[in-house]
Amino acid sequence: MDLLSAAYTSDEDADEPTTAGLAADELTPVAPPPSKRPRWEPYPYPAPPPLPQATPLSLPSNESPQLASLASGRYVSKRERALLAASRAPVDSASQLPPPAAAELDSPVGPISDSNLRADILHSLRFQPKHGSSKILPLKRSVSLKGHTKAVNRVDWSSSHAHLLASAGMDHKVHIWNVWDKGNTTACVLKYHTAAVKDVRWSPHGASLLSGGYDCSLRLVDVAEGKVVNVFKEDQAVEVIKFNPSNPNLFLSGGSKGSLRLWDIRSGLVTKEFNRNLGTILDIEFSADGKQFISSTDTTRSNISENTIIIWDVLRQLPLSNQVYTEAFTCPCVRYHPYETSFVAQSNGNYIAIFSARPPFKLNKYMRFEGHGVWGFPIKCNFSLNGRELASGSSDGCVYFYDYKSARVLKKIEAFKEACTDVAYNPVMPNVIATCSWAGEISVFE
Repeated sequence: MDLLSAAYTSDEDADEPTTAGLAADELTPVAPPPSKRPRWEPYPYPAPPPLPQATPLSLPSNESPQLASLASGRYVSKRERALLAASRAPVDSASQLPPPAAAELDSPVGPISDSNLRADILHSLRFQPKHGSSKILPLKRSVSLKGHTKAVNRVDWSSSHAHLLASAGMDHKVHIWNVWDKGNTTACVLKYHTAAVKDVRWSPHGASLLSGGYDCSLRLVDVAEGKVVNVFKEDQAVEVIKFNPSNPNLFLSGGSKGSLRLWDIRSGLVTKEFNRNLGTILDIEFSADGKQFISSTDTTRSNISENTIIIWDVLRQLPLSNQVYTEAFTCPCVRYHPYETSFVAQSNGNYIAIFSARPPFKLNKYMRFEGHGVWGFPIKCNFSLNGRELASGSSDGCVYFYDYKSARVLKKIEAFKEACTDVAYNPVMPNVIATCSWAGEISVFE
């Protein structure tokens, strides 16, 4: 189970191949973590307001008797509800949310532009290499970024400003780093969350940042302006968020009560909900066309052979399969391959499993990625830009690089003394990765 999620268990149920390629001394088994791991004290959640949704409106005097009768309290059929909904004016959810306010910025604040970058980095950003042109793995640590005081849960590169990196920490803060700036690598520190921040994502629209945390809220921030654009209130601690790749105005959130919700940034409303009496949502991943997504769930309170991994149909809001992974382990990370019809799942069994992305979504029983350790930490993995390598964090603080076709370990590099929790490839420079640790450290390798 994800260590962080364990401290925030739900108080109610929702509704319905061996390795090769390294010397033997480099492939020593990953030792279990110390018996005394850090423990996070449960945060006393404030009672959250109800989710923003359309509220009943009084009907005008010239409304038809049929519609007027719908508000009388009798049973309303699905067809009648659709007719009534069509007759109502849309409700602006912004009136139910706090007005946008300037995000609290820590000092000092550096620039977010690329005007003061190293010459070689600036050249690489402006003359982007093709994704399939590089066969060199990240080798050396180029930048160490320090500022978080507790574990870092996620790092994410901006796709439109590839020199900017965002990080989400258990210290309630979101840091934005101008990674290769020769003056100040800390662009700004956002302190608008009142509890641990579990996930952060750059919007495909540009310099906007979405974050979610244990204060039961999601915040969209305009980084250039340094202000909160919108606030989305949840009734659960937010564990994971992901933008829809086919429509960046939509994003999906999953939380501690097992609810999965699709939000529309323009209206601030929930457009779809995906409910199946799930445990804590550990991770979610959209398919490239945005028509499907995978959810990974803590199944300690349900049948272990069901719901660990579910493939969902976005349009119909129904699971295509809920019996994808039947082993007795939870999966803190799921990732689609960028080009092939497959996906992988990081398992707490200390390996990465691979599945077909086509029905019936079968597990490949003859190949798995082994060598690193998970041991209950929220360890993430990611594919390289060309999809040829799979990089994973590990409980021993190292980053492991696997060949996707053979599952062979290509290389491992020591990143931290404590668990390496996330690995993110730069969207422009294929030989650059960002990593973060359980101890609050961030390192960039190139």
